[in-house]
Amino acid sequence: MSDPRIDTAPPGGIDYIEVEESPRFAELKRRHRGFVFPMAIAFLVWYFAYVLLSSFAPAFMAQRVWGDITVGLLFGLGQFVTTFAITMTYVWYANRKLDPISSEIRDELEQREVSA
Repeated sequence: MSDPRIDTAPPGGIDYIEVEESPRFAELKRRHRGFVFPMAIAFLVWYFAYVLLSSFAPAFMAQRVWGDITVGLLFGLGQFVTTFAITMTYVWYANRKLDPISSEIRDELEQREVSA
């Protein structure tokens, strides 16, 4: 016999498990993961390349590019630039691809809450 607490919706009238398993929520998760995972992997590769080059290719990293500016310094500053670029790109992506779907889901849940 199944547990009646699991089979019924909570007092607010919304079955959040059903919402989580809905096609729209699955699309939201797919889009989010489709952006975040590749971007995280790319950044980690870039970061570890910097760390490994700093550790195992000090002569390369010490090469002067202009005055006292070295390749290592440019790579280090590039880490900050990359972080800001990823953040701005994610905000742009979320505003255009994720927020509309999450707004639809939220609106639907608010309608269910009102009608319950």
